[in-house]
Amino acid sequence: MDLHKLILTENACYKAGQKITPKGIMVHSTGADNPWLKRYVGPDDGLLGVNRYNNHWNTYHPSGIEVCVHAFIGKLADGSIAAYQTLPWDHRGWHAGGSANDTHIGFEICEDDLSDRDYFEKVYREAVELCAYLCKEFHLTERDIICHSEGHTLGIASNHGDVMHWFPRFGKDMDTFRAEVKILLGGTSGVEPAGIDEDGISVGDLVRITGTEYYDGGTIPAWVRNQNWYVREVSGDRAVIDKNESGTNNIMSAVRMCDLEAVRKANHEDFIVHTVKKGDTLWGIAKKYLGSGSRYDELKRLNDLDGDFIAVGQKLKIPN
Repeated sequence: MDLHKLILTENACYKAGQKITPKGIMVHSTGADNPWLKRYVGPDDGLLGVNRYNNHWNTYHPSGIEVCVHAFIGKLADGSIAAYQTLPWDHRGWHAGGSANDTHIGFEICEDDLSDRDYFEKVYREAVELCAYLCKEFHLTERDIICHSEGHTLGIASNHGDVMHWFPRFGKDMDTFRAEVKILLGGTSGVEPAGIDEDGISVGDLVRITGTEYYDGGTIPAWVRNQNWYVREVSGDRAVIDKNESGTNNIMSAVRMCDLEAVRKANHEDFIVHTVKKGDTLWGIAKKYLGSGSRYDELKRLNDLDGDFIAVGQKLKIPN
């Protein structure tokens, strides 16, 4: 996490000086195609860049409205991702449009046009790390984290859709978010990782199907049984087969381990090792080594990752 502090002392919310005892965290996103922190945080501290319109939130009523949050996540002038604390954490913010202002720390993630996976993964991870930090500071758990739309459902926030109009575009939601915070807090995600099962079938193996039923009892059609398939996940007596040997079909179907026979074992030594650095994402690493960010799922399978979260210093196997 790259956390800075620039308190919005000219904002009416800060001047009001009301305090809270934080009981939770509310995740927001800005709802505008502008990922630059300088749009909301100012004046320039040498990292943010100059907001030539001077329409940041360090004014009494930004854009004529009463609004202020505890932090923003977005781009610095050099394009890197950072978080900025903009109110004292125990200050009552004006972010929820409801009673959550009295109980929740609120922060905004700066939106782009909602199509850039690399940007999303970076700000998503920064948000996970910020929430883990705040949970430790205020003795909270991942269960105390909600987004604005969840706050509305609970009757403690106004009727906004953030962040559920954005996260699902990249396979995320607040449940995956909370699970990744839980990992940083020292827990587990609750998802059993893919790996090698006791019968010898492992992720990446090429297998043939010897049975006639899927794991859920459905009949496996002949065209599927007559091909060889790569194993994507292994958990207990269940395996998920993904692509066929030629790469022309992708079925993502669960079968019983006892109904698989290895045709060719994966060469788990045929890889190089990448050490995760600050700012790395699976999408970016896949783009660097494999030529396309969309191949990030291959890295997840090879490294037995449950989600997209990676930590600085983590060792990742990369296919040669």
